[in-house]
Amino acid sequence: MSDPLNALAAAAQAQIDALSYPRRPWVTPRQYKGQPVLDVAIVGGGQSGLSIAFGLMRENVTNIRLYDRNRPGEAGPWTSYARMQTLRTPKHVSGPEMGIPALTPEAWYRARYGDAAWEVLDKIPKAQWQDYLGWVAGIVGQPVFHGVEVVDLEPLEGGITAIRLRDRDGHESVDYARAVVLAPGIEATGAWAVPEFVRDALPDTLYAHTAETIDFAALAGKRVAVLGGGASAFDNAACALEAGAAKVDLFVRRPKLPPVNPYRWMEYTGFLRHFPDLDDATKWEFMQTIFRMNQPPPQDTFNRCHVWQSFGIHYDSPFTALAHVDGKVQIATPQGSFDADFLIVGTGMAIDPTLRPELARLAPGIATWADRFAPAAGPEAYGLGAYPYLGDAFQFQGRDAVSDAVLARHYCYTFAAMVSQGCSAGISALKFGAERVVRGITRQLFTEDAADHLATLRAYDEPELRPETAPLPHLTPETI
Repeated sequence: MSDPLNALAAAAQAQIDALSYPRRPWVTPRQYKGQPVLDVAIVGGGQSGLSIAFGLMRENVTNIRLYDRNRPGEAGPWTSYARMQTLRTPKHVSGPEMGIPALTPEAWYRARYGDAAWEVLDKIPKAQWQDYLGWVAGIVGQPVFHGVEVVDLEPLEGGITAIRLRDRDGHESVDYARAVVLAPGIEATGAWAVPEFVRDALPDTLYAHTAETIDFAALAGKRVAVLGGGASAFDNAACALEAGAAKVDLFVRRPKLPPVNPYRWMEYTGFLRHFPDLDDATKWEFMQTIFRMNQPPPQDTFNRCHVWQSFGIHYDSPFTALAHVDGKVQIATPQGSFDADFLIVGTGMAIDPTLRPELARLAPGIATWADRFAPAAGPEAYGLGAYPYLGDAFQFQGRDAVSDAVLARHYCYTFAAMVSQGCSAGISALKFGAERVVRGITRQLFTEDAADHLATLRAYDEPELRPETAPLPHLTPETI
């Protein structure tokens, strides 16, 4: 670590210490069958999980554990399927620092690369963002368990959840926790969506979703088709072109790409902090408008593709037929027919907790917007009715009183929170969303233990006033 980064790390620690009042541990320890129970288990060791953990630690909730499927040094999303070159957000974004100035991305970047580099920087490169997150995690010291996957969440009596884990060698273990946060990635309450007609028509050797591992080097000299008009579709098209693909055709259902990005509009404090305080009808109008407007690829991503003469974009071109013939992909659209050697599918994700094995026990009881809000089932719903209907702190809510009591201690910090929270668990909303989760968890832990806290108050006998230690009055001639 360079001297400027050492100095910044020291300043960050000093700021954390200066803002650490009150320091007293306050959560009542619990056990289950003789095993200590975690106060909070966080599924996911990326930017969201790390930020929430740091926020909890600043509230003196330290009996926590994060689970990350990746081993230290392995590729996370920023160095794997996130195939953009830079973040989408402005460089001044903040969040993982949770209010500590020396831990902001800007402070780190200036210390690492210099003030001049920061001044000319447009957006933060994704690899540098990953380095920044690792630096913050190292300073804060979050307890991350690497190389383990959460395979089952089982609610138990007494407000405890069993977290069943499996490591890379197949060894299984179990932890127990009072609160569980789901933050392993934006798809964590559903799955990346490959249309059924693609799965039915093609062998899996001829297509891949944009979130999957793709051997782009193997596409050199090949014809590649890309289905979808979003940022990830363009990112993957660019990677194929840069790897030497002979031709890349991108197919978009719309007559043109939307020019306006409503997600940029969302980036202000009023919306990001207080959208969850709106009534359901107003939330629904906001989300309908945002999803109707859709989101274009960033300009630099669009340009990254269009510099290639071998790139073609086809509007008004949904797939009307798809076939596998002699090892090739045959595509029919309203604008004509095309052949390809490989298909990249950029069709986003499906929000459906039943698709997650680890949520099998919880999914049947999770309330959705379609359960709670009548228009959610209408023709203009954009699939939003399937999104979970969350509480004010990202907690799941149940379809009945029994499931509601169980789900209240499980927090959903994923893209599925969008409709309820106006937050997609992305970087721009991170400091606002993480703060809500932290407040919800500390509220849960305190209110569940209110009787214990009352008992400690009644037993509290540490004297603050000791009259017998007061100094004797000073004698003067007038008092003699």
